[in-house]
This record gives sequence, C-alpha cells and structure tokens, in this order.
Amino acid sequence: MLVKDDQVVGEGWHRRAGEPHAERNALAQAGERARGATAYITLEPCCHQGRTPPCSDALIEAGVSRVVAAMRDPNPLVAGKGLAQLEAAGIATEYGLMQAQAEALNPGFTKRMAEGRPYIRCKLAMSLDGRTAMASGESQWITSEAARLDVQRLRARSSAILTGIGTLLADDPSMNVRLSAEELGLEADLQPPTPVRVVLDPALKTPPTAKMLKLPGPTLLLSSDDEPLHAAALDAAGAQVISLAANGCNLNLDEVLTVLAEQELNEVLLESGATLAGALLEKQLIDELVIYMAPHIMGDSARGLFHLPLLKQMSQRIGLQISDLRKVGPDLRITAHPVYS
Repeated sequence: MLVKDDQVVGEGWHRRAGEPHAERNALAQAGERARGATAYITLEPCCHQGRTPPCSDALIEAGVSRVVAAMRDPNPLVAGKGLAQLEAAGIATEYGLMQAQAEALNPGFTKRMAEGRPYIRCKLAMSLDGRTAMASGESQWITSEAARLDVQRLRARSSAILTGIGTLLADDPSMNVRLSAEELGLEADLQPPTPVRVVLDPALKTPPTAKMLKLPGPTLLLSSDDEPLHAAALDAAGAQVISLAANGCNLNLDEVLTVLAEQELNEVLLESGATLAGALLEKQLIDELVIYMAPHIMGDSARGLFHLPLLKQMSQRIGLQISDLRKVGPDLRITAHPVYS
C-alpha cells in the first residue's frame, strides 16, 4: 500500500507466481503519485532477479520516500539486502511493524526459508467421539456440506495436497479445488488454484487409471520403487515419479519434505489416513491441525485420528494450542498447533 498526504494512492498484491509482486502492482496503480509516498509492505522488497525484476529497484525508480516492512525477507538472497539497497538510495526504512501478523499470512514461505521444508497443515474430519471412519473404512460423509466447502478453501490456499497410497487405493480421490474463482473471492480473470497433488507411494502401486491423473494440474508420486515399465506408464498418464531412497517399507519423511521444499511448495495440506498422519505427528512434522468435528457418535470400533503405537503413557501426550474455534454449518472447526516437547 502506498500512502501520500494521508491518502492511499496505490494498492497491490502478488496474484500468482511469475506475475509482478505487490510493490510493482501498487506502484502501477499510483503512477506519479508514488513520488514522495510511504510504502507499507508485509515483506521486505526483493532485491534480486527471480521470475520478476527486483522490487527494490522499482521503489527507488518511483521515488518513494519511506518504506515500512512488516518483516525482513527470510530468503537468503534478500535477508536485509533489499532494505539496505533502499537506504543507500536515500529512502528511509523500518521493519517489524505487525511482524507476527505478517508471518501468519505466509507461514509456508517462512518455514521453507528458515527450515528447508514446507509448512504442513493436517486436515481431519471426525465424529464427536474422535472417529474418522467406520471399522469397514466407510467414511462418506462424516461432516456436513458446509464443512466440505470450507475444506475446498483450505485446498485453494495450499501449494500442494499430500496423501498416502493407502488413501489413493481406497478412495481414488481427486484432490483438486472444486470452487470457482467467484466462490473463492478471487478476481474474475484469475483461475481457481490447482495445488500440486503429492502421493507417497513407496512400492509404486498407483494405477495409471487413477482419477487424479485425468485432472488438470501436476501429480507427483514419491517412490522408492524403480520398476521402469510401471513408471513409464504413469508418466504417460500424466504423473511425475520422483525416486527416493528406501526406508524399509516406507519413505523417509524428512527427505520427503526436503523434496517438496525443492519443488518450491510452501504450504502443504495433508489429507490422509491415520497411519501417515500419525507418522508425521510422531516425527513432529505437522505444524497445524484443522479438525472438523461433527455432532454424532460413531462408536469405539471405528477408526481413530492418528496411528501412534509408541504413545503409551500420559507423559507422552502431545499437547495442542488451540488458536481458533468456530462453527461451520452444524460442525465445529478446531484449528490447533501441536506443542512438541
């Protein structure tokens, strides 16, 4: 946002990768009114050539007099250099105003830059007694249509949707965004997002006829199997098979997240069964839980939220910090963050 003489003269946001960043969009709207203005931005302006030119150059060329950034850019290519370039050009700079709120807007980018892995948000649907499916595996539908629409918005904000081969074989999911741009509150010329679909498939059991392979957008299959004929068939069906080192019968989850970070995926929505969700929680790799709780009872023979066989004593409990609780249709949506020891 650009402000001059107590008036907003330009606003902008980064619409999608490869298009101009927020600063350049705001400057374009302001035109000559940007000269002498103060720029308020959530993230330190970039100062390197990526998919778009440096925003620091644009701010200098526009003649802004002051830049207030909520946070410094954790990207090592920037990391204070953008603000330093502005100061060298005679522009006053500040940062730290509403930093926590700015970080909350884009937790995946911060996590990837700081720790080399994406932010993992785990979505779960359960009954009031904490069950996710009947003993037979039947699970449609635990929650209401309102809750399922809310999940679509979670998908739309995600860089990728992650599941395991068990879920793919049992449900043949689409793992796509089913809401229109209008329903998502996007500008009319923007298409609904198409998050990358990621399947952990150690033995490469994904059939080439899987529903998700027929849908727009990329699908990544992470596998330790090197059977070339099946991999070639999956490639022909539209999947990208990425080979990882074997870790027994499973994949190394730390390596999985490193690979996803290398794909520049910031926020990953986990939609899986209890086994994969439990494994990620046990390794302290889940950053946020979004749990939709439906007002009914499914019984003690039904399946639980997480498979955590090593959790046997009260002292091993995983604490949760609830940050949001609201009603979505007849259901409750609980947003919580694990508190790891």
